[in-house]
Amino acid sequence: MLCIQNNSTDPYFNLAAEEYLLRNFKENCFMLWRNKPSIIVGKHQNALAEINYDYIKENSIDVIRRLSGGGTVFHDLGNLNFTFIQNVNPNENIVDFKRYIKPVVEVLNQLGINAKHEGRNDIMIEGKKVSGNAEHVFKKRVLHHGTLLFSSAISNLSTALKVNPLKYQDKGVKSVKSRVANIKEYLSEYISVIEFQNKIIAYMNESETNFENYQFSKTDIDKINKLVKDKYATWDWNFGYSPKYSFEKSVNIKDNHIDIKLSVEKGIITNVKFNCDSIDKNDISYAEQKLIGIKHKEDSIMKAFKDIPNNSFISAIPLGELIKSLF
Repeated sequence: MLCIQNNSTDPYFNLAAEEYLLRNFKENCFMLWRNKPSIIVGKHQNALAEINYDYIKENSIDVIRRLSGGGTVFHDLGNLNFTFIQNVNPNENIVDFKRYIKPVVEVLNQLGINAKHEGRNDIMIEGKKVSGNAEHVFKKRVLHHGTLLFSSAISNLSTALKVNPLKYQDKGVKSVKSRVANIKEYLSEYISVIEFQNKIIAYMNESETNFENYQFSKTDIDKINKLVKDKYATWDWNFGYSPKYSFEKSVNIKDNHIDIKLSVEKGIITNVKFNCDSIDKNDISYAEQKLIGIKHKEDSIMKAFKDIPNNSFISAIPLGELIKSLF
């Protein structure tokens, strides 16, 4: 098994690295990694419906879609992520959460923590979740990855994922809210997240045969960065890949009460309805038509509204406030 020495904290690079290892390496792999503050959404989720849009925009928090399913998670440098990429024999279960969660639970137990694998994919301590896990299968290889809340900013996690459930209606996978905690709260003696990381590596080295350290080559890094550019850093993957959804919101802008309804498919606005009794219906209809076929994305909407005449619907309300109300 290759132990990947990955010191990157770039979430785009790290998620691309997982896919690169899964598809291009033949060896079993193990990788520990951390991300700077970011939100990681499951493959089948509506990204906008899972995030506190205003908060992530104000705090420049990246939103990235991962290869596996499951719910949305918040990452920061106090959260340690682990990845197993394993070849699976025909007589083995391809999807086997217990197999990959077990070594992490054993490390926690060695540290004197009564951690347990509960449900299908969680690690719990005293009824609180410290790890969520997900898997993705590619041919006869499985990618299993999980979070380990060690010293994460729980308040930031809660705020970043706090969203109004009434705004979005879709058939995407919904995140299940859980009571969470940091592993450090249950340690009898202080260790840093890096020391915790090293303890996991030491355990894997002792328990796995042919455990070999591996560093990404220049060729590896170049190919991973190409995958970042072509996929993981693109709006089409992170937001456009979302399932079909509808968006509804009521706002008051400059003494105008506006009811907004959008239908969106593959990230593209397919239908728009603004209701506002104080503004001429023809002006409203003109603005609605401007958004058909446009990405549900701020700069695309701004560009679409740019050439609307000054005497139209848009002139009656601040454009920035209108665009903000569409998310």
